Parts: sequence; structure tokens; C-alpha cells
Amino acid sequence: MQTPTHTFHMVNQSPWPITSAASAMLITSGMIKWFHFNSYFMFLLGIILMLLTMLLWWRDVVREGTYQGLHTELVTKGLQWGMILFIISEILFFMSFFWAFFHSSLSPCVELGASWPPKGISPFNPFQVPLLNTAILLASGVTVTWAHQNILSNLNKKAFQSLLLTCLLGIYFTILQIWEYYQAPFSISDSIYGSTFFVATGFHGLHVIIGSSFLTICLMRIKLSHLSSTHHFGFEAAAWYWHFVDVVWLFLFTFIY
Repeated sequence: MQTPTHTFHMVNQSPWPITSAASAMLITSGMIKWFHFNSYFMFLLGIILMLLTMLLWWRDVVREGTYQGLHTELVTKGLQWGMILFIISEILFFMSFFWAFFHSSLSPCVELGASWPPKGISPFNPFQVPLLNTAILLASGVTVTWAHQNILSNLNKKAFQSLLLTCLLGIYFTILQIWEYYQAPFSISDSIYGSTFFVATGFHGLHVIIGSSFLTICLMRIKLSHLSSTHHFGFEAAAWYWHFVDVVWLFLFTFIY
């Protein structure tokens, strides 16, 4: 095999884009089948395939960057721009939910009783669980920044401890949100209010779960001494994503709750 004379990473053929697309199709189709026919086998199959794809794809990326040395400075810069563009796409994704919310809330129609929240809907008290969740996410933003500073200082033990605290806060947030949904006095089918509330906060909750998974992988990599003060973009990408999740929650808390 000829040794490359450039600093680019020519990625080998991989099955993971195909399996991730297939799992996404199974999840969406499975949800429709679950809602209409009360059969969730296809949905669970899609979830399992998605989790396996995530683990194996992450394994390949870790191997390329840590053991094979393929993530050169130029490649890392490309990964940074890829993550930045991905977060921008996520911002636009959540903007659509806020657009729907403001479209209905700023000028509620007659069908909603010309009021917001609509007649008959009792909204959550924002100074109970939502305020606690806000404090949890703000605290997790501090701990993930603390972990980053420890990595930059090559303090792996402290980085592990602070990132572990971040992951626990993310799990705590998810548990509280599930409990809040269980106690909700309205449902997703209760007018545009229920739809926008559960879609916006639900997708944010999904992003918290994804971000917690991302940070958990970084936690394992710190334990395995994969990260150094000069080579840790995997963690930086997770931290950027986590800060994005924090900021989105602040908008949700301020405007929707």
C-alpha cells in the first residue's frame, strides 16, 4: 500500500451511513405503526439498530483519530467546521418550532378562545420543575467547561470527575422531564398549545439524551487516556453540542414555559 503524501483523511468505505439511514426509517415508520396499530416491534428494532450504528461508528472514528493518527490538524479543522454547520442546522430546526409557537401565541385565533394559553388548558408553573431543570442545565454547562479546562491542563482525574458530574446532571434532567410529562395536565393533542409544547420540549429532551450519550463516550475515553491537551476535539464537539442544548432550553423556559 502506497504511503499517502498529503494531510487529508481519505475515509474507507463504511456501512454505517446506510445502517443509520435504515434505522431512522425504521424508527419513523415504527412510530407510525405504533401510534395507529399499537405495534412497536419495528420502532424498537430501529432504536436497537440506531444504537448499534452509533457505537460502531464512534468506535471507528476513535480508532482513526487515536490509534491510526489520521486526524491531522487539517482533518481536525474540517471536523470542527462540520460540527459548526451541524449545530447551525440544529438551530434552524428549533427555529421552526419557535416560529409555530409565536405564530399562534402572539395572535391567538377564535378557535383557541382568542387567548393564550387556550381556554381549558392549565399550563405548567415555570417556577417549579422547569426552574429546577434550568438550574440543572446551567450547572452542567459549568461542569463541562470545568472538564474542558482540566483536559487542557492534562488533569485527567479531575476531568473525569467533572465530566461524570455533567453526565449525572444530564440524566437527572431527563428523569425530571419524564416525570413532568407524566404529571402534565394536557396532552400533545390539546390544540396547537399542546402540539408546540410537547414537540419543542420533547425534541429538546431527545437532544439532552443524545448529548448525554456523547459526553458518556468522552468520559470513557478520558478513562482510557485517549484525550490530551492538544488532541481532544471529540470532547470539544460534545461540549459545543451541550452548550447549544443549554441555550435552547433557556429560550424554551423563557418563551414556552
